[in-house]
Amino acid sequence: MAQAMRVVSPNFSDLLLPNIEIGKFPDGDSHLRIPNLSSYNGKDIIVFHRLFPDQNNALVELLLILDALRHEKASSITVVSPYLPYARQDKKSLDGEIASAYVVCNLLARAGCTKFVTFDCHFLNEEGETKFGELLIRNISMSDSLIAHARQVFEGQPFEIIGPDDGANYLVKSSGGKSLKKVRKAYENGAIGYRHVDTMVGDFDVKDKNILLLDDMISTGNTMITALERMMDSGARRVVCSTTHGLFLYNCLDRLRKRSDTIFSTDSIISAQSVVSIKSKLDGIL
Repeated sequence: MAQAMRVVSPNFSDLLLPNIEIGKFPDGDSHLRIPNLSSYNGKDIIVFHRLFPDQNNALVELLLILDALRHEKASSITVVSPYLPYARQDKKSLDGEIASAYVVCNLLARAGCTKFVTFDCHFLNEEGETKFGELLIRNISMSDSLIAHARQVFEGQPFEIIGPDDGANYLVKSSGGKSLKKVRKAYENGAIGYRHVDTMVGDFDVKDKNILLLDDMISTGNTMITALERMMDSGARRVVCSTTHGLFLYNCLDRLRKRSDTIFSTDSIISAQSVVSIKSKLDGIL
């Protein structure tokens, strides 16, 4: 893979120099151009392309890239995309509900993706390679980098690492962390498919302790806010919130800042909170 040719999307320009063009036609359709496309014929290719924000357009762009490289008979196509959208939709909770994580992964595989490299994929519970649907996924964890940054935030003071639910367990267990137990409510009627947190409990003492809350993503913030309030109400001295993927939707940052002075994420999704870079983790891929 060291000799692989790169295809770098403009939305990866913070980490690598883009070498393809992505734009829009007046009607909103995506327009892509891969200069010297024929040079990729028969080669191993690595595609660097983010799939968030604007995930639906970004997915179409990636499918177009994959199809073009497949028609050039690329020997293999590895896609590096730090955040996989639709990853929370890997199960069916309601009659007729679509497990769209499988649909997205299968589309990528059928379009020519040989391997998909991502970070702290929501439906995977460990690092390494696994097949999900038809797609081979390599999952890389950012937990050690996030914890290392937390040591700077706490300025050498001891702290405990806690995951807000079992889904984040693998992020915290390697460092001796613990996880809260979360139960969600049923879906509510409405246009947005979402289940609020019903209960969140932990059988450990946090009184007068510094706490790092670590999760794979903060979306609307409901889970992290509930965990933060649980820690503060249980007497924690200071609680810092961290995540691999910071979507920070709606006004959740304002709500988190009411009880925590520090919220940070990686640059898998770029925002003002992106203080931990994924770039060092890409060294084995570049």
